[in-house]
Amino acid sequence: MSNTGRSLPCESDSSYDSDAPSPPPYQERPPPPYRASNDTLPRQDTYQPPTRDKNFHYPNPEAPSESTPLVSSSSFEDKAVRRGFVRKVFGLLTLQLLFTFSAVSVFTFSPVVKKAVQTNHWAYRGSFILFAVVVVTLILCDSLRRRHPWNLILHLQVVVTLSGSYMVGTVASFHNTSTVVITMAVTLVISAAVIVCYSQTRYDFTFCYGFLLIVVVDFVMFGFLYTFCYSHITNAIHGCLGALLYALFLVVDCQLMMGRMSYRLDPEEYIYAALMIYLDIFLIFLYLLGKK
Repeated sequence: MSNTGRSLPCESDSSYDSDAPSPPPYQERPPPPYRASNDTLPRQDTYQPPTRDKNFHYPNPEAPSESTPLVSSSSFEDKAVRRGFVRKVFGLLTLQLLFTFSAVSVFTFSPVVKKAVQTNHWAYRGSFILFAVVVVTLILCDSLRRRHPWNLILHLQVVVTLSGSYMVGTVASFHNTSTVVITMAVTLVISAAVIVCYSQTRYDFTFCYGFLLIVVVDFVMFGFLYTFCYSHITNAIHGCLGALLYALFLVVDCQLMMGRMSYRLDPEEYIYAALMIYLDIFLIFLYLLGKK
C-alpha cells in the first residue's frame, strides 16, 4: 500500500541500486486543525465599478424623444394629460376652421372680392405652393413642431391657415353662393358626426393608416385619368370618393388624437394632431365642392 504512489522499476533496469535504503514506513497523521481566522484567508479588495469616459455621451433613457411615434405613451394613461391634449387640439382646430370658413364666406358673398381673386391667378398659385411646402415641412420635421413659439406662428397664425383660407376661398368664388353654403354645412355635419362617433367607439381603425395611404396613391391616379374624360357624372363620383377617403382619414386621426387605441400620438404633438384634422376637413370640403 505504501508503494502505490510510485512506479516500481523492473529488475532488468541497470540503474536500479539494490543496496539503496528503503523508505521510512508511512504513518497516518491527522490533518492540521482548520483555522477560521481572517488572517489565513486571502484578502479580497472591494469591487469598484468602471469609471465612465468623459468624452463619450451616454444616452439618457429618461430624456424625451424628438420623434413622433404612433405608439402607446405612458403619459397618455393620465386622464388629465389626455384632456389637456384634446383641449389644445380642438382649440387650435376651432380657430383655424372659423378663419377659413369666414374667408370662404367673404370670397363668396362679396362681389368685389370675388372678382379680384378670380382675376389674380398668381396669388392662388403662390398660396398653393406656400401651403404645400409648409404643411410638408411641419409633417416631416417634428422638431419644428415642438419649437416654441415658431410652431404656433408658422402653423396657426401665419402660413397654413392664411394660405389655406385664401386657396379654398378662391376655389369657392367660382361656385354659386347656395352651393358653397350647402357644402359648408354638409362638411361641418360630416366632420362633427365622425369626430363624435368614432372618438367613442371601441373599434380600432388606427392600424388602417398604411392601407389608406395606398388608397390615396390609387385615388391620385384616378384623378389624373379623370382630367382627360371630364363629365358631370365623373365629377360627382370623384368628389364623393374623395370625401369618403378623407372622412376615413378623419376617423383615424381622431382616434390617434384621443389615445384610446393601440396607436396614439405623443401628448406634445398637439400641433401635428390639429394640422392633420384640419387637412382632413379642408379636403372633404374641396372634394364635396367639386370642380367648376
